Amino acid sequence: MDQAKLNKFKQQLLQLKAQIMNGPILNARQDLLVPQEEMADETDMASSIIHQNVSVNIQQREFQKLRQIEDALARIENGTYGLCEECDEEISEKRLETFPWTTLCIAHAEEKEREGAHYSAATGTNNS
Repeated sequence: MDQAKLNKFKQQLLQLKAQIMNGPILNARQDLLVPQEEMADETDMASSIIHQNVSVNIQQREFQKLRQIEDALARIENGTYGLCEECDEEISEKRLETFPWTTLCIAHAEEKEREGAHYSAATGTNNS
């Protein structure tokens, strides 16, 4: 991949990183608190706990995306950005534009997704 394209993806990744770091999801602390008045009523308490779980799951996804962005920036620095980690072939530019942190070409991403779905079906778990 030429330097101009690498710079474009690096800027895109840095912007995404800034959006996550400065965005409301990672900085939301209010969602994790249970107001004192809701602790008395079991229904309110259950609703608050569900809301907390959803908030924590969303934050975990953002942290995971942040790690993937950091890893992608490291790959730009070490010269491996844009190469599939399974086959060492170039990942399509269109795929990188959509998922600039991706480590897999479309063929291997689909294969991994099928394996995950197969594993979930076999074990009765849900990846969602």
